[in-house]
Amino acid sequence: MENKSDSQLWEEVEAFFVENFDTDKHPQIDTILFLIGVQELGSGQQKYTKDDKLNILHIAVCRLLEPFGYFKFSHYDDDGYPHFDEVEQLPELKPNEQQILMKKAIIQYFMDEELFK
Repeated sequence: MENKSDSQLWEEVEAFFVENFDTDKHPQIDTILFLIGVQELGSGQQKYTKDDKLNILHIAVCRLLEPFGYFKFSHYDDDGYPHFDEVEQLPELKPNEQQILMKKAIIQYFMDEELFK
């Protein structure tokens, strides 16, 4: 695993979603974030409102950036939603820098959750 480049690991992330969720060959980051958020929420496949979808994306971003020191898990609310406290403010990033950070965070999530083959 340690010998693989980020681009090779990212290809494995994409392959995971293609195989397990029937996504496009190169799923968009938002699609991956949504599916990670659903996994973290533990709610499974169902109809979600627009607000639910935004909350799910927020859960994914907080969970993914937690190992980088930006967020810390706080608690679950009465509806089972995880809440995070902001530990460190994210720096202002250009869109391409945001994408690079999220890809690194998703790769780290896959390592932490032992999702790589």
